[in-house]
Amino acid sequence: MLFTRSKLVLACTLASTLLVSACSKENSAQKQDALTASAPATGKASTLNERNTQQRLVSTLEKHFKTANINAKILAVKKTEVPNLYWVSLEGMGSVYATADGQYIIQGDVIRLGDKQLHNVSEALQSTENKKHLAALKTEDLIVYPAQGGKAKHVIYVFTDSSCPYCHKLHEHLAEITAKGIEVRYIAWPRGEQFMPTMTAIWCSEDRKAAFDQAVQGLPVLAGECKNPVRDQYQLGLNMGVNGTPAIYNVEGEYLGGYMTPDEIIKRLEK
Repeated sequence: MLFTRSKLVLACTLASTLLVSACSKENSAQKQDALTASAPATGKASTLNERNTQQRLVSTLEKHFKTANINAKILAVKKTEVPNLYWVSLEGMGSVYATADGQYIIQGDVIRLGDKQLHNVSEALQSTENKKHLAALKTEDLIVYPAQGGKAKHVIYVFTDSSCPYCHKLHEHLAEITAKGIEVRYIAWPRGEQFMPTMTAIWCSEDRKAAFDQAVQGLPVLAGECKNPVRDQYQLGLNMGVNGTPAIYNVEGEYLGGYMTPDEIIKRLEK
């Protein structure tokens, strides 16, 4: 797999392959000839030596990115369980792995063998970052569907787009999901620039739930302009590796999947 200079191709190749249970992002919305580099924010290191190693790695990666005309902002660097292999979170592109010398980048998953179940090395690292992002969200910036019958047993975050058929399918099961004691929190994630106006109109509506229902039915949503979090939420999704909708996460930042039935969701939450 080639590590190209195009942000469009880079973003696509760094993202996980979409399952058939999600609507893919419209790539036409991502048209930038160059990426923008900026100062990194490395993860916490347990020792001074490790912290210095991380800083050297960040500096090396930035140098190589600049040489290759890849302007990728490094959000976090963390040591993995694999010797001399680091997990690197990039803004708007998900994450990659890098060798300790910064000479090689690996796109995709690193799987640990030996147990009955396969273990994805990056899952815990990514979910830790995701948990911080989700915890920082304000409920007033989301569309929240409370659990039925009182206190929620579980909370899920769903990156959604009113134009996505799989999001429509999930939306149809909201009553069943909330009946299982699950609170559902919608995060705006328009899959392309052409879907941004509708999602913005929904979030600027006095009744977001009614507006979302209206959009799902294919009806136009009319609302005045307002200060809204839609673009920020879209960027959040990119940072978390979202590349299609729906994308469902638990409060621990763990990715549960794309479209799932209510029974599948509760099974994943209570595993």
